[in-house]
Amino acid sequence: MKILKEPAARATLAFVIVAVALIVALWPRGGPDDTADGGGTTAATSTSGVTDQQVSEDELSKERAAAALQPCPDGTGPAGPHSVLAGVTVPCMATGAPVDLGVTTAGKPLVINMWAVWCLPCRRELPIFDQFSTDAGESLNVLAVHASQGGDKPYFVLKFLQEVGVHLPVVTDPNGAVAKAIGAPRVFPSTVLIRSDGTVADVLPRVFDSEAQLAQVVREKLGVDVGGAQ
Repeated sequence: MKILKEPAARATLAFVIVAVALIVALWPRGGPDDTADGGGTTAATSTSGVTDQQVSEDELSKERAAAALQPCPDGTGPAGPHSVLAGVTVPCMATGAPVDLGVTTAGKPLVINMWAVWCLPCRRELPIFDQFSTDAGESLNVLAVHASQGGDKPYFVLKFLQEVGVHLPVVTDPNGAVAKAIGAPRVFPSTVLIRSDGTVADVLPRVFDSEAQLAQVVREKLGVDVGGAQ
């Protein structure tokens, strides 16, 4: 049997400890009220531990620049009288500034993708929404909303987005205000379709496997035909 030299043994042990800590910190821990549908992942109750690292504003600014996210919707509102997002303000990952979603998404249909860094199906699905956002252009708004679990860790979220290589508009939902307003289930990923008047057209706790699937649902539920999605 080969005996590791002491420095190598210490390095191997350190790697194992960090890897285990990361898995424990990010592994979804759903409660009895959680549900799962369509291959989604139930919500975690904690992302504490190694993801709680404190970073400076300069470091965050560098990561925002590296992520190169599209700006969050910049509509001028006002939110409609029946808008479920009226008064819901969350951080925009492109700038770190708060955005009032009721105001900035008013007057256009909105496709919301609820996701999380610890959700494996989300890693596969986010690029589909990224391309759909590009193809949709000005016809509707597409917004990726990070779950409350981990939503208070923008550095980690930005690093994940860089790794996956997506650039669509992203906000985090650290207090769960978006999820509560739109009636999103604690299943990730989930997609919520919002009409131009701000009311909910449908809630879909499922994984989309292609842009064509997503485009078909948007066409049926919101009446918007995204021509580039084949």
